[in-house]
Amino acid sequence: MVRGFKYPVDVRFKCVRCALCCRDTASKVRRILLLPEEVGRLSRITGLKPEEFAEPVDGPYPYTHELKKVDGACIFLRGNECTIYPFRPLVCRFYPFTLRVRGDEYVFEYTDECPGIGRGQVLGRRFYEKLFKMFQKWKRLREDW
Repeated sequence: MVRGFKYPVDVRFKCVRCALCCRDTASKVRRILLLPEEVGRLSRITGLKPEEFAEPVDGPYPYTHELKKVDGACIFLRGNECTIYPFRPLVCRFYPFTLRVRGDEYVFEYTDECPGIGRGQVLGRRFYEKLFKMFQKWKRLREDW
């Protein structure tokens, strides 16, 4: 059974609203993956049919869809602004962090490709607790499903 989490200490992060995480780059193709409940929520909020904004994918579990892109950018990106920001997917809420299982605990990792890493204040436990609670909420939804 996995218990608790670890997080990187002394990491600074402040989103600089560059939208690098929302578009392909010369060295990386972005995959903005969606959980089944996110597909339904985005459809309700935008009034679009799922096939208008997402493509079905075979994994990685538990993701079922990937957001479509226009010219290498997320379909919901206008300039550097996310048009679904309050309803953005979990994977977007986590970026530039990911959560991995290591032994009997979860470990937060981050990518330093994000220009927001190294800026702002040092992130403390509260920041990671908030992300972890989002993950736990999602996990409970999955278990009840």
